[in-house]
Amino acid sequence: MSSAKPRGSYGIDAPWVPWMLAGFTLVYAVLTVLGVLFWNLSPLSVVVLGIITVLMAASAAIYWHTSLRGKFVLWDRLLAMIELPEGGKALDLGCGHGMVAVMIALRWPEITVTGTDLWRSVDQSGNTAAAAVRNAEINGVSDRVQFDTGDMTHLPYPDGTFQFVTASLAIHNIPTRDGRRQAITEAARVLVAGGSILIADIRRVTEYRNDLAAAGLAVTEPEPLGWRGWWGGPWMATTAITAYRVQAEPAM
Repeated sequence: MSSAKPRGSYGIDAPWVPWMLAGFTLVYAVLTVLGVLFWNLSPLSVVVLGIITVLMAASAAIYWHTSLRGKFVLWDRLLAMIELPEGGKALDLGCGHGMVAVMIALRWPEITVTGTDLWRSVDQSGNTAAAAVRNAEINGVSDRVQFDTGDMTHLPYPDGTFQFVTASLAIHNIPTRDGRRQAITEAARVLVAGGSILIADIRRVTEYRNDLAAAGLAVTEPEPLGWRGWWGGPWMATTAITAYRVQAEPAM
């Protein structure tokens, strides 16, 4: 079973950004009106202000779409390309409201999923473990999904625990290069032989690719995911990368 958007509430990503874009739209709209009615601006100046207003409004609309709908469509498409063994285990890093964890559980009824997060509201509005648990309950997968409070740079799980590790717009929130490298190293550490890592993020994907390769994984080329993954515009686009821990051939 799969669903482009599971039931429940999943917050707004970086919630200050769309409100900032909406605020800029209002400011430029007011400036345009004032320029026409009171300031006697040249037609060219009015046109420029009007164009900026439209661009700001479009950027805000695209951001809202990506956060409320687009990212679900993208992850539904990404997960459709993954094969997982029955009875396997998946880990979602920086899980937030549990979007990817729930989508994995819905798609693979035999899979158990763990989501881990520090639950920072600056990364996602209303970001709490309780909100993630509610979404799992609403979708009827709470018996196979658990949520832990934890730092993705120091995972508490043993080596080779998971067949599948995901991270959706999470690793870039780690501010330091060493911290992001450590998160990649940890993701690789908890991955079993034959398992895969799938990361979708808005920047530093080439950095992740290099770190995954350094951890001994086979890595695909970064894949731009199109306009549904634009966070305001093509200058902030979502890109996916997949890595595999190749299973050793049995000794002859």
